[in-house]
Amino acid sequence: MKKVFEFDFRGRPLIVEHGEVAKQAHGAVLVRYGDTVILSTAVVAPHANLLSDFFPLMVLYQEKLYSVGKIPGGFIKREGRPTENATLAARMIDRPMRPLFPEDFRNEVQVVNTVLSVDQDNSPEMTAMFASSLATSISKIPFGGPIAGVKVGRVNGEWIINPTAEETELSDIDLTVAGTKDAINMVEAGAKQVSESDMLEALQFGHQAIQELVAFQETVIAEVGVEKMEYPHLEIDEALREKIGGKVRDSLDKALRIPEKKEKYQAIDDLKESLLEEYRTSYENDLKPEELEELLTKVSLVFQQIEYDIFRKIVVKEHTRADGRGMEEIRPISTAIDLLPRTHGSALFTRGETQSLSITTLGALGEHQILDGLSLEAEKRFMLHYNFPSFSVGETGRYGAPGRREIGHGALGERALAQVIPSEEEFPYTIRVVSEILESNGSSSQASICAGCMSLMAAGVPIKAPVAGIAMGLITDGEDYTILTDIQGMEDHLGDMDFKVAGTKDGITALQMDIKIKGITQEILEKALYQAKRARMEILEKITAQIPEPRKEVSQYAPKTEVFYIKPEKIKDVIGKGGEMITKIICEASGVNAVTEVGAVKVDLEDDGRVIIYHYDKNIIDTTKKMILDVVREVEVGHIYSAKVVKIEDFGCFVQLWPGCEGLVHISELDQKRVNKTEDVVKLGDEILVKALGTDKKGRLNFSRKQALSSPMEKEENE
Repeated sequence: MKKVFEFDFRGRPLIVEHGEVAKQAHGAVLVRYGDTVILSTAVVAPHANLLSDFFPLMVLYQEKLYSVGKIPGGFIKREGRPTENATLAARMIDRPMRPLFPEDFRNEVQVVNTVLSVDQDNSPEMTAMFASSLATSISKIPFGGPIAGVKVGRVNGEWIINPTAEETELSDIDLTVAGTKDAINMVEAGAKQVSESDMLEALQFGHQAIQELVAFQETVIAEVGVEKMEYPHLEIDEALREKIGGKVRDSLDKALRIPEKKEKYQAIDDLKESLLEEYRTSYENDLKPEELEELLTKVSLVFQQIEYDIFRKIVVKEHTRADGRGMEEIRPISTAIDLLPRTHGSALFTRGETQSLSITTLGALGEHQILDGLSLEAEKRFMLHYNFPSFSVGETGRYGAPGRREIGHGALGERALAQVIPSEEEFPYTIRVVSEILESNGSSSQASICAGCMSLMAAGVPIKAPVAGIAMGLITDGEDYTILTDIQGMEDHLGDMDFKVAGTKDGITALQMDIKIKGITQEILEKALYQAKRARMEILEKITAQIPEPRKEVSQYAPKTEVFYIKPEKIKDVIGKGGEMITKIICEASGVNAVTEVGAVKVDLEDDGRVIIYHYDKNIIDTTKKMILDVVREVEVGHIYSAKVVKIEDFGCFVQLWPGCEGLVHISELDQKRVNKTEDVVKLGDEILVKALGTDKKGRLNFSRKQALSSPMEKEENE
């Protein structure tokens, strides 16, 4: 039976429908937020692989272009691989939900969000997060939710929950925050250099709204929720735990204190392999293969738990980090620029055993990225792409299209630097930054921000201020906790929080937080933010010591620009019939045979009459500009011009004032006395003075040499 639940959420209707659609899914809801409609379903597999070491959760966010009245572009008229936005939305839903499933739950779970209708003023991503939590909570799947998420903006000093598209444009902060009724457990933000105190206020404001959404979910769960399923556990007896602990605890403690990453990991791996081999040889003759595999899995899990416990004791109780640093100490930093001679800008940023090589490329505005998605934004001119090859961690691996992690890290870096990128009017280029991670031991996304910032400045991009990023960590042990600055790989892997903060000396530009526990307090958030600020200032000093400000000129290998305006109605004349005129201009100015050839000048014509010319050679830019201005120049009636005779006819001659501007001097207007033959007065190639008379019935320009002769002092410059 269909049930409908309604809630007025901050002045907008939020409606949940249950029992009518997708009834075979274990949990399904249709959620309407304004005119945004999301179908969310949750399904769990009946069997579990208890020997697996991870929880197989898949969260999907399926964008359907019919939801915004679009047909997919290109040759294939159906949705294909997820867009970058869909991938980021799926990750954003996964991150606050994943920590709330039982640690020993191994049944595969799929949460599928289908975007059916989109109202741009009511976020489909936040609606999908709400729906995912609710669909899972009302199902038999064990889940520690519900959770919810909201967007927070600020316009004219006023905080806004889930701002409209127009409000988002005006807002100086774009924050997405998710959590339970008790605590925040996921943060994603971009901001225009806002203070730590403002960010904390925004987080608190967002959590108050989350509590309202969670309370609404709880009323729905109470009415339509079902009993949670029993699921199998891998039971490990205490005797085995104590026995393994006695074998490895001391050796593992020593291994965890080795400062160097490779040596540390190798020592831990050797110790684990030795332990597994001992149990394998001891029991392979006494147990069936499947029983032996189960035993080895238990041994591995116990080893991991001991490693986890020792690591926490070292950090929280002894206040010692595995590599010997202080809690707020940043790893050694080195910087370099101009490593690659032919790129437009390049920089290398190394922090400890993490290293990013970032390259900036400048292109014409016409080379922007076209977005075929659900948002109002159709294109973007600044991109940051992040690559994480397997060799960066000394491993072999798959090479191909970027995965969710690479897309997510690239989006974080792009958000951090986008806040300081100059406007299109200030710097008329498409800008692409690529971060190649050459070595990694934690915080590679933040290294990408630092290296990307330096490469932008080296490329001559006039950014508003240098940006640096730092990753903070949290280690808890009961009620005790320690916040770590500049976490490395093991501290991320065994820790409870990954809290990334990027910004300038004046404020935060990007924020991202993921946690593995149920939530964190306001006190921890505040301490982490201010600790991150101190680290950011230290890193900014290193960056500005290498390159204090953006270069005044772009690279000799980057295209130069010339920007000027023509009357918008003249754009069609510059393009010409079928593009004939602009093709002619490009080919003649560049000295090439086709506009696609290497070395051809690029010309962008904007609807407002703006003309942007790009080329490496300033002389070619100047020639192109003159040819375009010649096309759009207008002849003024009554003015006298110098003209070249380009064609002789019985009825007069045709003259050219400048390329693209030709007109007729009738034989009766050639001289002050009667003319019998045109050739008696002018010859092909002659330069003569003519006076503009206007246009005839056919729209042709008419000129008079006779009238120009009577007033030669009125000659108009037409250079």
